[in-house]
Amino acid sequence: MNLEGQAVLVTGGGSGLGEAVARAAAAQGARVAVLDVNAAGAERVAGDIGGQALRCDITDSASVHAALQAAEAAHGPARVLMNVAGIGGAKRVVQKDGSAAPLDDFERVLRVNLVGTYNMARLAAARMAALPALTDGERGVIVNTASVAAFDGQVGQEAYAASKAGIVGMTLPLARDLAQWGIRVCTLAPGLFATPLMKELPEAVQQSLAAAIPFPKRLGHPDEFAALALHVVANGHLNGEVIRLDGALRMAPR
Repeated sequence: MNLEGQAVLVTGGGSGLGEAVARAAAAQGARVAVLDVNAAGAERVAGDIGGQALRCDITDSASVHAALQAAEAAHGPARVLMNVAGIGGAKRVVQKDGSAAPLDDFERVLRVNLVGTYNMARLAAARMAALPALTDGERGVIVNTASVAAFDGQVGQEAYAASKAGIVGMTLPLARDLAQWGIRVCTLAPGLFATPLMKELPEAVQQSLAAAIPFPKRLGHPDEFAALALHVVANGHLNGEVIRLDGALRMAPR
């Protein structure tokens, strides 16, 4: 699918990897709706790229419905969903005081990362399915975001790894389910990237993390993630696939 002139939804578009995707899509001529729970971040990015800023809580169906409706009113029906929004967090199962980790923390991460991703996908896909088909019968593309933690999560990452593994696990079923409508689904699994959150760590810590990457021995650039996300949209034969983007990194236990 050629992005020029297409309406694109980017969740988590107010910062980090989502911001890079929003900027890259706009540079290719897409009409971009920047969805983020952080309204200020969404407004900043949308203002830079001539897009639309929409505050959206991906775990809340009413919030998603409202955002999709507003995006469609401004840009027309969206054929591309970039599902980038998510949260992190790490907590050991047994705490230093011997108590068990709070269940609420585990549930919150799964609700945002896994349930939120599915919620956006299901509601956006229902709208895409009603659109006229393009070349080869294609109606839309959904690109989800997992993590290398889905495959080699570290100590304390039970919630995060489980949420991202869930996204990996539902990629093929989603692609098969939506194939009848001509909607492709892929998932990207990034490794260590130089996002604003990463840059808040001390420089020595960043360098230590980068040193663990076989090649290139540096943190990934957000625009590299964005380039891959846009390639998935452009390559009509990519479907049902999970793609690691990590410089051959395999995370150590801690």
